[in-house]
Amino acid sequence: MVLNTVAAIGRVALGACRATGALALFAVEGVSHIFRPPYYPRRVAAAFAEMGFFSLPVVALTAIFTGMVLALQASTALSRFSAESASASLVVLSVTRELGPVLAGLMVAGRVGAATAAELGTMRVTDQIDALSTLSTVPMKYLVAPRLLAGILALPLLVVVADILGVLGGFIIATLKLGFNGPIYIAATLDHLEVADVTLGLVKAAVFGFIIALMGSYQGYNSRGGAQGVGAATTMAVVSASVLILAFDYVLSELFFVR
Repeated sequence: MVLNTVAAIGRVALGACRATGALALFAVEGVSHIFRPPYYPRRVAAAFAEMGFFSLPVVALTAIFTGMVLALQASTALSRFSAESASASLVVLSVTRELGPVLAGLMVAGRVGAATAAELGTMRVTDQIDALSTLSTVPMKYLVAPRLLAGILALPLLVVVADILGVLGGFIIATLKLGFNGPIYIAATLDHLEVADVTLGLVKAAVFGFIIALMGSYQGYNSRGGAQGVGAATTMAVVSASVLILAFDYVLSELFFVR
């Protein structure tokens, strides 16, 4: 029984190492194709529009309502310590450093990560990826590299919009419902906002965008088993991207943590 338990643990550990290594090799190969010709600017533009422009409505709505809720809850919590004036700083720091990048990443992972995995998975099970190879087109360069580049570029721009709308949502609730003075609230927001806060959020966004594109592409590119395999790849792409976003959020916060 002990040996069977140890063997089971070993199989799980080896499987995890094998999957991690395969993902790392896939990522390295995809990134390498970004810098090597030939280039496909139309593919990059299409992927950028899909991840950036068409994801804007869901990210904008998420950000503005998050800012509203955050301002409301911050005022409620801080009123117990007679520190309602700190609501503006709490909202702007929370949105720019954490909530903006993380929520935008999770929304885009659910929308774009699933779509990418489904598209590439369908191409895989219908042999369209193999057909690209017969036409002297490198599938990794044509299908994966443009999405990786678009993810790195598009998500930071989405996070900028999310930051602005999140702070705007907090401002709306603070001034219309909680009775804050508008100019004073804006001044407090600007006084506590630093370049490092926005920079950290944008660095996180670039990493999250890469993770979303990578996991969607990896799961779809390696899917097997027909329609059922495509469905499993789509689910796994969203779940793995979401978990990695939360994990790397902590790692990056720890690296940039300022006491």
